[in-house]
Amino acid sequence: MWRFTIALMVCVFLSLLSSAQRDVTKGIIGTPYVGVHFGMNIPGGAFAERYGFTSNLGGVAGYKTKKNWIYAADGNFIFGNKIHIEGLLDNLRDEAGTITNSSGSPAEILFFVRGFNINAMVGKVIPIWSPNDNSGLMIQLGAGYLWHRLRIESQQDEVPQIEEENLKGYDRLTIGFNTTQFIGYNFMANQGVYNFYGGFYFQQGFTQDQRDIFWDKPNEFVSKDIRIEYQFGFKVGWLVPVYKRQPKEFYFD
Repeated sequence: MWRFTIALMVCVFLSLLSSAQRDVTKGIIGTPYVGVHFGMNIPGGAFAERYGFTSNLGGVAGYKTKKNWIYAADGNFIFGNKIHIEGLLDNLRDEAGTITNSSGSPAEILFFVRGFNINAMVGKVIPIWSPNDNSGLMIQLGAGYLWHRLRIESQQDEVPQIEEENLKGYDRLTIGFNTTQFIGYNFMANQGVYNFYGGFYFQQGFTQDQRDIFWDKPNEFVSKDIRIEYQFGFKVGWLVPVYKRQPKEFYFD
């Protein structure tokens, strides 16, 4: 969260610097930009076999050309607490279904999904339904890297069976290739603080399990086949064009 706060402060600072330095109503402009966005993900495919609804918080940096082409890189932190893995940590539970900490008391165990993706993006702004030629329908395609795992927390309890190296037998670490598509609306104004975008996206992951065994299911074969994972949803973002300062005009008698 602190990384997001820093990114937000940077965007605010840049928006103040870029304010009213270009007129987007007088034609298409080329400009670098940065932004932050938030998305809500519905799972599908192999991803839905393990996890439920997740969210993502991310940032983007890129360049919009004078022909409204967009070239960018974005990164997203994925997080959630809906876990669908049956029998998780059953090998550590007693007859009452509890897991005992090192003091002999029942431990409080929490489960989360954590991950991230990084993508190179290319897109186009089509100036329809827009107040100026720099706004309108935005379409983007991207490809990159995807990483996610199960995060297990024992709060204040010390449970050696799920700490440090032992945790690797339970975390379902998964890594692979990622593709993504986005269609939505992009709005650009003269003042950076008023720029935004929002729309729908669809993400595909082509991943592999990185662990050779799941210790809570030692008799279950861990396949190294490609897992086809889906996430789709809606995201909104705040965009800050970094307009180049225009030269001042001087008149002499």
